[in-house]
Amino acid sequence: APREIDEVLLQHPAVLEAAVVASPDRLRGFVPKAFIVAKPDNPVSLAEIQSFVKDRLSMNQYPRKVEFVTEIPKTSLGKIDRRRLRAAEVETASLQA
Repeated sequence: APREIDEVLLQHPAVLEAAVVASPDRLRGFVPKAFIVAKPDNPVSLAEIQSFVKDRLSMNQYPRKVEFVTEIPKTSLGKIDRRRLRAAEVETASLQA
């Protein structure tokens, strides 16, 4: 479940916010993709995130894609807007096809 992956990512000391959605993938159909907002005073690399989650998540939960962003879209209630993130992923995948 995306929420479970979010919680693992949020345990990393450099992660301020995280959201995971299903991203289209040619080989697997869909794979987890993490959107991460890093803390401004604590930069983090892709390699650090990958190493951190590999020890804490199963292989099917492991985010195959990670994108660092400045903010994660929220609904009017302040919750993560996963629909908007998924829609952007599907649009990006269709442009690359």
